[in-house]
Amino acid sequence: MSAVSVEILKKIYNNGVSSQSSVTALENFRLEIKRGEFTCIVGPSGCGKTTLLNLIGGLDKNFEGVISVNGVSPQRSSAVGYMFQSPRLMPWLNVGQNVGLVVDKEPNKDKKIKELLSEMELDKFINAYPKSLSGGMRRRAALARAFITEPDLLLLDEPFLSLDVPVANRLRKMLLNLCKRRSATAVFVTHDLREAIYLGDRLVFMSGTPGRVVLDLLVDLPSQRLPEDPDVERFRHNLLEQHPRLLAGLIEDTESVGNT
Repeated sequence: MSAVSVEILKKIYNNGVSSQSSVTALENFRLEIKRGEFTCIVGPSGCGKTTLLNLIGGLDKNFEGVISVNGVSPQRSSAVGYMFQSPRLMPWLNVGQNVGLVVDKEPNKDKKIKELLSEMELDKFINAYPKSLSGGMRRRAALARAFITEPDLLLLDEPFLSLDVPVANRLRKMLLNLCKRRSATAVFVTHDLREAIYLGDRLVFMSGTPGRVVLDLLVDLPSQRLPEDPDVERFRHNLLEQHPRLLAGLIEDTESVGNT
């Protein structure tokens, strides 16, 4: 059984004024994700990447189709963590309190928080408030909050956007280590192809609106690769040479369109 099964016939946003002003965000979108797989979703701005994560995470259930997470609907699944584009930390709570928000009623929550913050190298800042943290530290706190529930599925929406390269690379490595140690399935949205190739076991490319899958391929590179490894740039170069319009959501008519 797949960790995530997605079949979206249509997802429409309607402003309620007239049908002519409605926007079809996703259409005929199909995807199966294996347990433990790190899948990167890549596509042009506005193609429905964030919408897709919200549907998989059960934050939005207004669509035509069927989505299941570990065999049940997203709304019934309790093993999903979500990391958004911004950290979304509560400014009036310290780091430990922010991380513990989602496990507030667990009897051993304090121990879990301390252990995870130590793993994230934030244990010395457990009582610090968000305004006193750097951007990278706030993202680490948000990542810890996403992992504190020990999710089977982790959804990440461009979580390292706008960070300096060294800070982003440190967080990427930390994310991969956490996913590997905890055997988590990850769906990671990005517009950065190098980031996707570095992180992903698999790349799923989306078309422009309405979003659908135009290319689905495995990343055939060593699992211990680094962002600066020549193989990452070589993979990127070869991919774009074969599909020069891929990042615009377009693929040559001579190539097969859809899941491979």
